[in-house]
Amino acid sequence: MKTASGKRAHSGPQTLAIDIGGTALKASVLDSAGRMVVDRVRVPTPYPCPPEVLLKAIADLTTPLPPFDRVSIGFPGVVRNGSVLTAPHFGTDVWCGYPLEKAASRRFKKPARLLNDAEVQGLGIINGRGLEVVLTLGTGVGSAIFSDGRLAPHLELAHHPLHNGKTYNEYLGNKALHQRGTKRWNQRVSKMIKVVENLLHYDRLYLGGGNARHVAIDLPQNVQIASNDTGITGGIHLWDESTWTNARDRAGADGPSGSTASRPDQKARGTKRDPPSPSLISAAGKPG
Repeated sequence: MKTASGKRAHSGPQTLAIDIGGTALKASVLDSAGRMVVDRVRVPTPYPCPPEVLLKAIADLTTPLPPFDRVSIGFPGVVRNGSVLTAPHFGTDVWCGYPLEKAASRRFKKPARLLNDAEVQGLGIINGRGLEVVLTLGTGVGSAIFSDGRLAPHLELAHHPLHNGKTYNEYLGNKALHQRGTKRWNQRVSKMIKVVENLLHYDRLYLGGGNARHVAIDLPQNVQIASNDTGITGGIHLWDESTWTNARDRAGADGPSGSTASRPDQKARGTKRDPPSPSLISAAGKPG
């Protein structure tokens, strides 16, 4: 297989990586090193968006992409053991309990793995050292927490009060950006950073998502903007077995429906990763 530039793709399994967002659906095919072999494709997210509508939309979106061997999916909601528990942008009532991982595998006739979208993006960003937090700024606010490269139990910060009773979603989501304007929204981003730092005392905070490109404030030294493409490229790490075992084992710790898989070995998955400079940029990456 060759990339759009004519260079031969890295040998090994090819991964279809899908980033499902409340505003847009994005996808590309990754080589075994996690590089996109073609430019990403993007379409607006359809509404209303029950499971069958979403599955058809991502199937249509990915039709022109090169062949692939497996599928990685990031979904904007709580995901546990391959099923959706909450889908705030699409309607939790029609999505709760839906086995999206199995449904996607049937649709594409390939093995598939599913994780929360902010967690997928985080896997494409983190160094794997210390306490790292990823917040995605888009239709709403996604969150992921990593300790020495391992996924922590999932917290839905988006639905917690942040200011005067407003949740993170209401205070910083896409609607707030357009209603309040970029200047006021940036003031809110600054407040959020302080609140999250007091809450988690992170070593490093990454701001991702399509609206991260609008961040125009002086950031603390340990806060960085991440390329939105990591929502796709992070999908390669769903096929790192220690990462995947951690994700499924972590889900088991969150509730009774979880897996009883054994803990991964004591090697931190992140310790051998390259520095994050390829996925971090001084200004945010492509629009979401």
